[in-house]
Parts: sequence; structure tokens; C-alpha cells
Amino acid sequence: MNKNEQPKVVVIGGGTGMPVLLRGLKNLPINLKVLVTVADDGGSSGRLRSEMEIPAPGDVRNCLAALSDAEPMLLGLFQHRFKEGNGLSGHSMGNLLLAAMSSLSGDFYTGIKEISRVLSVKGEIYPISNESMLLHAEMEDGSIVSGESNIPLSGKRIKRVFLSPQPARALPDAVKAICDADFVIISPGSLYTSILPNLIFPEIDEALRQTKAKVVYICNVMTQYGETTGFKASDHIRAITDHIGHEAVDAIIVHNEPIEKEMQKRYAVENAEPVEYDIEKLVDMGVEIIEGDIIDHEAPTLRHDTSKVAKLIQALISS
Repeated sequence: MNKNEQPKVVVIGGGTGMPVLLRGLKNLPINLKVLVTVADDGGSSGRLRSEMEIPAPGDVRNCLAALSDAEPMLLGLFQHRFKEGNGLSGHSMGNLLLAAMSSLSGDFYTGIKEISRVLSVKGEIYPISNESMLLHAEMEDGSIVSGESNIPLSGKRIKRVFLSPQPARALPDAVKAICDADFVIISPGSLYTSILPNLIFPEIDEALRQTKAKVVYICNVMTQYGETTGFKASDHIRAITDHIGHEAVDAIIVHNEPIEKEMQKRYAVENAEPVEYDIEKLVDMGVEIIEGDIIDHEAPTLRHDTSKVAKLIQALISS
């Protein structure tokens, strides 16, 4: 099967959940396109975004590494983070390379394409926007918190998130990828600060509602303090539909096995608990439910299992 005949799969997201998902998908016989958040404002990404006026490169860097078939030494160099050095401390080599290539090539997306070629990346990676964007959250008490890294720290319940400057413009190639897709996968990750920042661009919002692709959301396994405290699976879907409409998400993938007690105790320190799988509400919402054991039971922290999720998605695509 040549590339043009393979199922067109688009993955949207950011944060730590995205690379885990991509490592499993990159070896499937699919035409893979990846849409990545650029709203990060912390650490090396935030500094480069502010100083060079480019979209935040950190999440893109991790996706490039996840999909790369480069030699381990080159990949290690790309992911290297400087621990000391005046001005260099805290910066990732990959972030610096993305910033440099963006400057050389003229824009962030072209820089990503050039580095993708150097790193032998499988699939295509698009920033959700070619512009530097700032994320804001309106809390239920009416207050506004600005900055992706500040939002979870407020300890308040989030009503909605939005971007500035306005109008927020999505990368046209990212919009086209959704329109042309057979399947769209919304990755697990911080719901309000890694996932929704991609979906709330007007063009992306519209594309998700109009595409003929099946849109599938992979639900988080644990709640996150400052973002989804007390959230059940249906609350995750409701947060998405409140922002972009009820026609957008067709199915949800949920973990259906108990979380070990010892693991729950570790996460309780962070005020996190397992996301409850409330089947009746999901059914009432008209969302198809796809369930399975999708976590890595050997990992020291709760993570989706790369191969398990890939097999589940492969079965979904083949059905």
C-alpha cells in the first residue's frame, strides 16, 4: 500500500501524552499528520517565544523526537538540556535548533520541515499556528488568568480558555489536514492547557465539526489538580463540546481497568485521582465508547501504554 492509499490519520495535542501516543503510531501503515500546541510559556520554550517572537517550540521538539528514526546519538543531542551556562542554562538544544532554523528559513513551520528532514521524521508535523499565541483562562468566579503555566496554579475552576492576539489564525495546512483526514485523534494531555488550545482556533473548530473523519478523544486516566479536579470522563467531553460544539467528537477511548492502590496513593499527594468512566452520561451525549486496558503497568508513573493504544487505534482504523 503506497502512502496515498493509506488511511489519513491526524493527531492533535501536546504535553507529555502526545509523544507517548506518537511513538506507537509511527510504525503503523498510516499517513500520519501531527498538529501540535504552541501555547507553552514556561521554561526554555517560554524564553525563546518571548525573545524571538516565535511559537513555543517545546511540544514540537518532543513530537519530532518521538517520530524520529535518527541515530540515538543525534537524537540525544537534539533532546539535550543545558544545566549550566550564562543564558544557556535550562535551554534544550532542540528548542535552540528550532529557533535557529525558523530564523534561517523565515518562519516556524518551514523550520520544522527542515529539521524533520534532518531527523528522518515519520509523518508530518504542523504547529497549530505559525504565530506566537498567549493562552488565557476565564475562571468560574469571573477572574482571568494569563499564561499556560499560570492557569493550573490558580487553584480555581476553569470556565473557558481563549487565545490572544485576536483573531487567532491557525496554520492553513493544519486545517486542511483535518478536512482531508479519515481519522482525527485528540491525544491525552492537560485538558485546558495542552489540548483545548489547539481546538479553539475558529478554523480548527469549524474543520472538526465539518470533517468526514471520525474524531476520537483519548481520555486522561487521572484527574489533574488545577484543571480537571473531580472530572469524570463525560466532563472531559463536555469541556471540549462547550468550547467547540457538540458535533465535534464522535468517540472516546477510556481505560477500563482499576488503578492499583499504591499508584493511587502516589497521585493523591498531587490531589489527583482516577477519572471515573461514567458510561450512562457518555451514552446520553451520543459519544461512542471504546474501552480497554491502555496503561503501562510497569511504569513508575501512570502513562498510556504506547503499544496498547496503537493496537487499539489500528483496530479502530481497520474496522
